[in-house]
Amino acid sequence: MPDVRRPGYPAGLHIVTKVGVRRSSTGGWITFLDPADLKAQVHENLRHLGLETLDVVNLRAASFGGDGSSVAEPFGTLADLREQGLIRHLGLSGITDVQLTEAQAIAPVVTVQNQYNLVDRADDDLVDRCAEEGIAYAAFFPLGGGYHPLRSRSLRDVARRLGASEQQVALAWLLQRSPSTVLIPGTSRVAHLRENIAATDLRLPDEAIAELDAIGQ
Repeated sequence: MPDVRRPGYPAGLHIVTKVGVRRSSTGGWITFLDPADLKAQVHENLRHLGLETLDVVNLRAASFGGDGSSVAEPFGTLADLREQGLIRHLGLSGITDVQLTEAQAIAPVVTVQNQYNLVDRADDDLVDRCAEEGIAYAAFFPLGGGYHPLRSRSLRDVARRLGASEQQVALAWLLQRSPSTVLIPGTSRVAHLRENIAATDLRLPDEAIAELDAIGQ
């Protein structure tokens, strides 16, 4: 892995970071939304990445699904750092529609990063809203993630007919779901990375999309 402290990132590379949580001694996540700690996290990112300004910083809400609490104070802290020139753009992660509206009243939001996939469709309306407002919607766990990978007979049948893997079809569905959708399909293997990238070239016919849409209904 190259030393990320060194200058000379490739042209066109944009790094998105996330603040609001820290790792516990046992590897879990602990929420840290205190203004002083958020500022410290931003400065840590700048130092570790060897940058003077972070392209995008996402504020992670207290829970993945968005617990409905106010994001005004922590998001306002990041908005202040944006005004100081330490951050170019702001985003949100694990939030609700109401929290997005609250944040937008403070500063522009360029991206929302939430859990969303063929089966987990709780964010359907938020995905549509982001597309309408020109906000990038970054779907994490697009393949189910963790110990709950996507399992569906319809997905398997569509993949077989198209000569693609089930993972490629699931990713292609997300990319065609909304023009503002981007994906975070984590992997530790180069072969899987190449397979995921190939999903961008897979165009699903209307009948396949209708069949896949029904999975989450």
